[in-house]
Amino acid sequence: MLLKLDGTVPDFTADATGGEFSLAAKRGKTVVLYFYPKDDTPGCTTEGANFAAAYGQFATANAIVAGVSRDTLQSHEKFKAKMQFPFELISDPDEKLCELFGVMKTKTMYGRQVRGVERTTFVIDSAGALRKEWRGVKVPNHVDQVLAYAQTLA
Repeated sequence: MLLKLDGTVPDFTADATGGEFSLAAKRGKTVVLYFYPKDDTPGCTTEGANFAAAYGQFATANAIVAGVSRDTLQSHEKFKAKMQFPFELISDPDEKLCELFGVMKTKTMYGRQVRGVERTTFVIDSAGALRKEWRGVKVPNHVDQVLAYAQTLA
């Protein structure tokens, strides 16, 4: 099943820093899910730091932020602590969320074909509907665009 804009995102639970992450438990808030390739790599660190810097503004807009990657929970705990992220990181080693949101892509890395997570951000409204997506994200200025959109839903 591929998600469609304005369609309902099925409830899911997943292991995350700080305990289990449940989409159903977030009803009433805007949920920003950003998918990223790997903990503690330059682009992913910058993207996470940008979301962290804007976290207060997201909270004011009644939005929560969560990062998602295929890394282990242990890796996420270290990354979150090192970067002092104020939001949770969801571990998706079996790629269930990656598949649900359609973010797995074949990429060329150092001349080889590899399967990996395409940097993508989704905004789910307070009723659980998918309202916006950014695929193939470039990190500079991205968080500003996501925040501006989240503020329109507040």
